[in-house]
Amino acid sequence: MSIRPIDVARTDGGPQWVEAVATPSGVEVWWDEPRPHEGGRRCVVRRLPDGTRTDALPPGWNARNRLQEYGGRSWRPLPGAGLVFTNWADQRLYRLDGGDPVPLTPAGAARYGDLYLPPGRDEVWAVRETDDVRDLVAVPLDGGPVRVVARAQHFLMNPRVSPGGRQVAWIGWNHPNMPWDSTELCVAPLEADGTAGPYRVVAGGPAESVVQAEWRDDATLYAVSDPTGWWNVHLIPLDGSPGRNLTPVELEFGAAMWKPGLACLAVADDGALVVVYGSPDHRRLAVLDPDSGDLREVGGGSDGPTYWSSTVSVAGPVAGGKAAAVRATPYTPLEVALVDLAGGAYEVVSAPKPLPARDLLPTPEAVTIEGVHAHLYPPAQAPGGPAPYVIFVHGGPTGNLPITLDLEIAYFTSRGLGVAVVNYGGSTGYGRAYRERLRHQWGVVDVQDCAKVARGLVELGRADAARLAVRGGSAGGWTTVAALVHSDVFAGGVAHYAITDPESWAAETHDFESRYLDGLVGPLPETRQRYTERSPLLNASRASGPCLMLHGLEDAIVDVSQAERFTAELDKHGKEWALLTFPGEQHGWRREETIVAVLEAELAFYGLIFGMETPDVPPLTLKGRS
Repeated sequence: MSIRPIDVARTDGGPQWVEAVATPSGVEVWWDEPRPHEGGRRCVVRRLPDGTRTDALPPGWNARNRLQEYGGRSWRPLPGAGLVFTNWADQRLYRLDGGDPVPLTPAGAARYGDLYLPPGRDEVWAVRETDDVRDLVAVPLDGGPVRVVARAQHFLMNPRVSPGGRQVAWIGWNHPNMPWDSTELCVAPLEADGTAGPYRVVAGGPAESVVQAEWRDDATLYAVSDPTGWWNVHLIPLDGSPGRNLTPVELEFGAAMWKPGLACLAVADDGALVVVYGSPDHRRLAVLDPDSGDLREVGGGSDGPTYWSSTVSVAGPVAGGKAAAVRATPYTPLEVALVDLAGGAYEVVSAPKPLPARDLLPTPEAVTIEGVHAHLYPPAQAPGGPAPYVIFVHGGPTGNLPITLDLEIAYFTSRGLGVAVVNYGGSTGYGRAYRERLRHQWGVVDVQDCAKVARGLVELGRADAARLAVRGGSAGGWTTVAALVHSDVFAGGVAHYAITDPESWAAETHDFESRYLDGLVGPLPETRQRYTERSPLLNASRASGPCLMLHGLEDAIVDVSQAERFTAELDKHGKEWALLTFPGEQHGWRREETIVAVLEAELAFYGLIFGMETPDVPPLTLKGRS
């Protein structure tokens, strides 16, 4: 018995943002979730204190935006059960109070994201992006004219108004930095006309990344920052006196801000903090006493190490209060939990997802091989000897893959394939030093680390040296094709929406990542030789095995031409390949039918290169195969 592609599609993805709202009858929980069976839209869901769940967003509406292309916080609940959200189809802000959503912003090219409701104001604040210019703006909830609050750095996020309403804080950064490299925490007076006055930088700067900030009082901020090399929680006084690290440990209390609005820190009504921290092996939810520094874990369970996502919201004080957050384990998918902060118990409030039998799910193992962090998922049926293994490479490359239930992995392990997830040098969750192993070494360290894990599995007798493959998406797709052309370890690779030529991608891609390669490879034109040497496109003749390329035709982050040019080069040099494209898909798979087709094609590919029978999926034809 095996896991079906439709099983994966119907549990794909998870809740992204959560909100806990205190009401007279108890705590409401709001979240958004993917709906692959509804064209891939994200629907906002509301759970009442009595346990009733209802869709807060009508069919046909999609709470997503394209801020920085990856999107930012896309909705907020309003007092009285209303909702303000950004709609994917036109990128406008809407208000919903029953009936049809009403637009709050004019039609046009602007995108809005990282939504925030400043207390005591009948407006929603957001980062507005127009022609690669970003402003912090206020949008009246009655549909009045949009007001620019602040223009500062090239990129902005995390707008927060002080408790007294007289100051505003935000986080900003400029090219060529990325938000995990160097950001500035800024504070400005809020003038009578609702605009920010001259700002000052109170934390961050060169080689320091502030990823979240919240007000403690009118004179102090909490900031998640990494001056020590680890994203810890810091107390930042505004009077110029030294700040204080509240969590001086070598653990991460923050995450890479690919999507503005992620939250690893929330402030309870009594001043205590609720934090998400740890590593990709085990990420905890805890109450932090800001005075003593004591951490008390809440929401633990007996079903394996938990993983809490970078979204948390608190309603009320710790005593009697609740936190909404998103958790997963090796055997349960990402799901919304409501956690009792006093006792630590939790209840899952999102709808249960149909799951395969427990014996079809792999038991992961966290390992370190030659200094490289990895998670191993053995095949469900032991082959009686070394098994075929697929190296899974995460995107980013500033990201990671945690230990959670991933039915995409289980789909392959249930069919006799082993999977090794590699958190190569450059991955988050292990401190800045590990993250910066990839600085100027993209296409080198990531490839070497994947090869180290693959060879290590062979040496341990777990993997068959002749049946090793590599696969990944986006930047993980880059590492996939780079590993094919710059190593001889892999019999083939599967690249989802992959970068195949770094120099042309830097010229083609969107503003947010247009200078990303300055840190990953080097600035142009000074280091062009590195780009040439590492480019999979320019070295396609050296591919160690066939390649399956999969790409969405509406991808604005990595254009489909990256895949088309690479497969043309493979063809020119007599290499085997296949390219499948998907209309209506962007950077990542969201539609049920696409997820099914992609999984079936990938399994068929492994069948071809490993000599395995795959009778339950459509056959795949490789170009160049006689």
